Amino acid sequence: MTALGFKDDKAEALRGSLTRQLVTSVVAALCGMFLFGYNTGVINSPKKDITNFINETYMSRWGVEATETEQENLFSYIVAAFALGGLIGGFGAGWLANGMGRKGGLLLTSAVGIVASLMLGFARMAGSHEMLLAGRFLIGACSGLFTSLSPMYISEVAPVNLRGGLGVCNQLSVTIAVLAAQLLGADFGLKDSWDLLLGLSAVPCILQLVLLPWCPESPRFLLLTAGKKEAAVAALSWLRAAPPAHVNQEVQAVEEEEQGAEPPMGILQLLASSALRRPLMIAAVLQLSQQLSGINGVLYYSTSVFQTAGLDEAAAKNTTVGVGGVMVLMTLLSAPFADRAGRRALMLVGLVGMFVASLAVTATLALSDYAAMRALAIVSVLAFVVLFSVGPGSIPWLITAELFSQGPRPAAVAVATVVNWGANFVVGLAFPPLQTELKFLVFVPFTVLLLLFALFTAFFVPETKNKTFREIADSLR
Repeated sequence: MTALGFKDDKAEALRGSLTRQLVTSVVAALCGMFLFGYNTGVINSPKKDITNFINETYMSRWGVEATETEQENLFSYIVAAFALGGLIGGFGAGWLANGMGRKGGLLLTSAVGIVASLMLGFARMAGSHEMLLAGRFLIGACSGLFTSLSPMYISEVAPVNLRGGLGVCNQLSVTIAVLAAQLLGADFGLKDSWDLLLGLSAVPCILQLVLLPWCPESPRFLLLTAGKKEAAVAALSWLRAAPPAHVNQEVQAVEEEEQGAEPPMGILQLLASSALRRPLMIAAVLQLSQQLSGINGVLYYSTSVFQTAGLDEAAAKNTTVGVGGVMVLMTLLSAPFADRAGRRALMLVGLVGMFVASLAVTATLALSDYAAMRALAIVSVLAFVVLFSVGPGSIPWLITAELFSQGPRPAAVAVATVVNWGANFVVGLAFPPLQTELKFLVFVPFTVLLLLFALFTAFFVPETKNKTFREIADSLR
C-alpha cells in the first residue's frame, strides 16, 4: 500500500517510459523557457551600441546629444522593463492556464512573443527607443507567462517516475539560451547587429508554434479541469505511445488521486486558504532562494573577478562565456539525480555548497593582492555556479508545480512566478549600488540569505520524488 492507500498497481499505473511523443511535447514546451533565458542574457553585450542608438534618436529628434546620465537611465529602464513585464505576466498565468488550457496558453504566448520580437528587431529601423522599451516589456510579460505555463505543462504530461528529470529540463533550456545569447553577443557574434540579436527572440516562439500543435493538451487539464475524459484518454494514449485501453488504468488512478482535492481557485482564494498556506510559503521561499542566492551578482561580477585574477579583458569575457557553458553542463548532469537523489537533497547540496563558495569568493576578493588568492577567486566563482546548477537553478520550478493538486496549481504557480520575478527585479536594481558601497563584501548579504534558505529547506521542504501530486499535498497538511 502507498501513503494514500492506493493499491500498488494503481501507483504503478502512474509510472511510464520516455516515449518519442513525450519528448516532442517536452521540447515544444521548453521553447518558452528558452525565450526567457535568451532575453535574460542577451541585453548585456550590446549595451554600448544600444546607448549609442539612444543618443542617435535624441540627435535626430531634437538636434542635441543625450547626456550620459540620460543614456544610462534609458538603458536601465529598457533592462528593467523585462523584469517588470515578467512580474505582470506572472499574475495572468493562472487565469490563462485555466481559461485556455496549458497548451492553449503556451500557443497564445508564443504568438504575442513574435509580435514583441518584431518590435525589438525593428526598433532601430523605426528610430524609436520607445519601441525598444515596449518590446522589452512585452517580451518580459511573455517570459513571465512561460515560466509558469511551461513547468506546469511538463509536470502534468510526465509520468511520476520521470517528472523530476524532465522538470530539470526547464532550467537546462534556460542555461542553454543564456549561453547562446552570450555567444551571439560576443565579439565574434552579432554584437554590432543588436537589433537582429534582440529580434532572434522570435525563433523559439516560431518553433513552439510549429511543434506544439502536434502535441496534446495536458491530460490532467482535460480530465480534471475541463471534464473531457475521452480527450484525456486520447492525449494520454498519444503521450505514452499505447492504445487507449492500456492507459485507462492511469486515467482511473489520476481520478482517484484527485478525489476530495481542492477545486479550481484563483489567486485570492489561494491566499485565503489556510490549508494551502504552508505549501504556498514553501514555493515562495524556494523561488526567493533562486533569485536572492546572489547568482545574478556572481555572473555580473565574474568578468571583474577574472580580470582581478590576471586575465585581460577579452580572456575575462570569454571565461565568463565559459561559465555559461559550465551551467549548461552541470544542469544536464544533475537532471537524472532529481529522480534518484531527490529534489530536497539536491536543493540542500546546492544551497550549502553555495554558502561555502560565497564565503570563498568574499575571502579571495579581499585577499586579491596575493596571486594564489586570485586563482582561487576563479575556482570559487566556478564552484558557486556549479552548485547553483545542481539545486537552486532547477529545483524551485520543479517543486512548485508538485506541491499542489490540480485545482490550486495554476494559481500557486502564478504566485510563485510573481515572487521570482519580483525578487529578480529587486536584485537587478539593488546590486549595482550594493557593489559600489560594499565592494568586495558585496556577496555578504547573499551569504547570510543562503544560510537561512538552507536551514529552511532542511526543516520545512518535503521530499517529492516518486510521489503523486496528492501524496505530496496530503503530506503537507
